[in-house]
Amino acid sequence: MELGAYSFGDTPRNPDGSLRPTAEAIRNLFDAIVAADEAGLDYFGVGEHHTLDMPASSPGAVISAAAGATRQIKLGSGASIISTDDPVRVFQQFATADAISGGRVEITAGRGSSVETFPLFGYDLQDYDRLYAEKLDLLMTINQSQDSKARITWAGSVRPNVDGLAVVPRPVNGQLPLWLATGGSAPSSVRAGKLGLPISYGIIGGAPENFAPLAELYRRSAAAAGHTGANIRVSVAALGLIAPTKEEAMERFYPGWYNLNMEMGKLRGWPAPQRRAFVAQAHAPGAYYIGAPDEIAERIVDLHRHMGHMRHFLQMDVGGLPQEHFLESIRLLATEVKPRVERLLKAK
Repeated sequence: MELGAYSFGDTPRNPDGSLRPTAEAIRNLFDAIVAADEAGLDYFGVGEHHTLDMPASSPGAVISAAAGATRQIKLGSGASIISTDDPVRVFQQFATADAISGGRVEITAGRGSSVETFPLFGYDLQDYDRLYAEKLDLLMTINQSQDSKARITWAGSVRPNVDGLAVVPRPVNGQLPLWLATGGSAPSSVRAGKLGLPISYGIIGGAPENFAPLAELYRRSAAAAGHTGANIRVSVAALGLIAPTKEEAMERFYPGWYNLNMEMGKLRGWPAPQRRAFVAQAHAPGAYYIGAPDEIAERIVDLHRHMGHMRHFLQMDVGGLPQEHFLESIRLLATEVKPRVERLLKAK
């Protein structure tokens, strides 16, 4: 079981609640990735958002910087919004980071539950599905190419065709691990299975074990399409925070959770967040992995019993979480939760 973290870049807040510079958020994110590598965490994903409170708008740039400052940790996007980006450039950026890292970089391709990229880059939401399907196909075509001169040929309707042109650099190990991201839809599970791609479920509400039928649907779809072996993998991304005690973890995470939901509510018309909703999700079987190392390890292993996932990674820095709490959570996840998970899985 691989354990990790992911972040969209969390902008720090002043004591009065106002946001600090977004540049500080990016530097904090870089420092957290380096700390995760030093602590022995397995994976760190950088998500894509384009907002003042979550300013990690260029995962490839952050990952390239981190690739040169780390030695062991796997690095990936969590996720790259390929619907509104150019798959050629996404691939080139991540393949460049892969070269710098010596072969530790992955891409997770998503459609994006937040749609701020569509007006930002001039796309129409009515093309949501077509954009994703065609651009995912182009990204897979580039990644899977075995042409000795790195030439790519592809035709579609959402961007200019590529007619025998080189796309470089090539990944260290021939291909980049390419994941499909989903918030939990059945069609996305089927799509990933049919394409033979590993799938990453973002579980941000409800009971995580309820995603087990989707993971099974994914595996059945893969088998029906003739895809077997090591590439048929499931990972889980969730909200969470580890602290020495459950009480500390709850009190540290709640203010940022409240800030995040207030901001998202303004964008999506949600009602004001209620603490009772937070508490319900922060205790099993809720979706948040908030607590001391023993509880978090037990809950990860329990979900593994339902989903058989091989990676579990947490978004910890939300709504202005102090950097020292983020770094402590990373350390505890790597040094306290991970060995507990390994012991529990071995005992099974």
